[in-house]
Amino acid sequence: MSDRSNQIKGVIFDKDGTLFDFNATWGAWAETMIAAETRGDSVLKQRLADRLDYDLENKVFRPGSIVIAETVEVTADAILEVLKSDDKSGLIKRMNDAATQVPQIEATPLGAFVAELKELGLKIGVATNDAEGPARSHLSRAGVEQAFDFIAGFDSGYGGKPAPGQLLGFCEQEGLQPDECVMVGDSTHDLDAGRAAGMICVGVLTGPAPEEELAPFADVVLTSIAQLPDWLRTGRV
Repeated sequence: MSDRSNQIKGVIFDKDGTLFDFNATWGAWAETMIAAETRGDSVLKQRLADRLDYDLENKVFRPGSIVIAETVEVTADAILEVLKSDDKSGLIKRMNDAATQVPQIEATPLGAFVAELKELGLKIGVATNDAEGPARSHLSRAGVEQAFDFIAGFDSGYGGKPAPGQLLGFCEQEGLQPDECVMVGDSTHDLDAGRAAGMICVGVLTGPAPEEELAPFADVVLTSIAQLPDWLRTGRV
């Protein structure tokens, strides 16, 4: 198969579950947030975990959890339903503060990974339903923030996924056509956004969604982003 890296000019990534392993990273956030917001009430703690589709015993998110694919605002609304509270702005601040402090577990060593993509001459971006501030903090702590040409959160002015606004913003900023770009993500929201933008769609299995859930929406499903450079070069994994 021909070298895809000669055809592809840009790659845009989801962050959580794609650049960073989802459960290894966000399980700690969920444990902290659920405990803090329920203040020792074991019944309320279980109700909140159930609403977020978080398995307290196994410390993993279930496929389909709103935390996986939705914005911070949508997740906050779900939490407030359980807590019977209307302090949305306060909750979002606490959520973002906690997110900024979450230790990020890289899906593959990101420094070497992004350097390899740059060697292929690619423009690279991040499109996340997280807020832009915590996203930049996570990438900075991984030492790769400056390597990305474009970083957008749900609050960056492009909207959130599954709408394609962030992806089209990446194309516009970098002077690329959507069909010259790849969207890489771990959820159907990511792949729906990629398809709506007119990009090639690559699923990865470092989030909660299994291969059978992603495959109908993806051109290819990879174990992780570590396989992406070889796929770009050869079309095989």
